[in-house]
Amino acid sequence: QLVESGGGLVQAGGSLRLSCAASGRTFSSYAMGWFRQAPGKEREFVAAITFTGGGTYYTDSVKGRFTISRNNAKNTMYLQMNSLKPEDTAVYYCAAARISYYYTGPNDFNSWGQGTQVTVAS
Repeated sequence: QLVESGGGLVQAGGSLRLSCAASGRTFSSYAMGWFRQAPGKEREFVAAITFTGGGTYYTDSVKGRFTISRNNAKNTMYLQMNSLKPEDTAVYYCAAARISYYYTGPNDFNSWGQGTQVTVAS
């Protein structure tokens, strides 16, 4: 089970930190990721982190502004979002990879949280 929190309303240029609490599987064995879906658009990849946390990946539009991290001792993943823009407005979803100790890209994820709304006002 994946449960996101930390969303909300923020002014452009502001910051938010999303959290994803995981349960039900060995968290430290799986790559994790963040996706988002804006109204009328398809869900898109935002960021991913390998099971050790040693590798991180970002979509181009958030590079330099967002940071993904994880705390395997707390079974929790984070997304620090800085310099937020109105185009970052979306429902943000936490995701877990389908295969342990394995990550090749955004298509590896098959478990999803319920999402948390992020709204950036201009």
